[in-house]
Amino acid sequence: MSAYDSTNRWTANKLGAVVVGADYRLAPQYQFPVSLEDAIFVVKFFLQDDILANYGVDPTRICISGDSSGGVLATKVTELLQNDPEFKNKIKAQALIYPGLQILDTFMPSHQENKHGPILSRDLAIKLGCQYLTKDKALPQAMRENQHMPRESRHLFKFVNWSVLLPEKYKKNHVYKEPVLGKLDPSYPILMDSRVSPLIADDSQLQNLPLTYILTCEHDILRDDGIIYVTRLRKVGVQVTHDHIEDGFHGALSLIMSPFHLRLGYRIQNKYISWLEENL
Repeated sequence: MSAYDSTNRWTANKLGAVVVGADYRLAPQYQFPVSLEDAIFVVKFFLQDDILANYGVDPTRICISGDSSGGVLATKVTELLQNDPEFKNKIKAQALIYPGLQILDTFMPSHQENKHGPILSRDLAIKLGCQYLTKDKALPQAMRENQHMPRESRHLFKFVNWSVLLPEKYKKNHVYKEPVLGKLDPSYPILMDSRVSPLIADDSQLQNLPLTYILTCEHDILRDDGIIYVTRLRKVGVQVTHDHIEDGFHGALSLIMSPFHLRLGYRIQNKYISWLEENL
């Protein structure tokens, strides 16, 4: 948690808020769905009336936030709670910083443009994602070739089809090619689970989501995931604020601590906290 200690403390001090950092268990030692279950447990525990009262938290001003893989967890925790009658409407907002939201298509424009990083290369992202799912070394190789999805998954591609869902400025000169189906043996049904890829949740699940903040970076392989999520949420009527950092790259927020003190990281932090200040 040390990389986020400064941001969490600054958020708490700036907003006069209680900030809870969930130190969920990590892959490869703990694989899917352990980290998601940890995150859900933490949030449900904290949302108990007596816990909120003990920490002096206003129960009408709760936000779930996260960056990168934490953004995936924040997205899914928020969605699951909003569609749970016991917790519905207990979350006022979700705030996501360069989240990775799908593993169906590894040839999106941002994957191709930023395959060598900085910080997060395409190969590293695939390696880390696969470690979360399986120890089978066949999956990462298939993902590199965009040939990893099961044959029965074609109906899900409409939810991540960048040729339709990305604004024109991000498509550039790229030509859409649908991922190749059924090449990987054995097949992995887990690849069709929306808990792994929140972008493949259908509109009925997304339309219940609360006020949303999404920050994306131009030089980030996960850029298009966040932008497509913005498009889909707006189409179902969710109020979304989108900040896009033209000179930004993945992981910048975690580089504000010594010895880096990265100015870009501070800019991202300030945008995130300013949005919370105005909307929470």
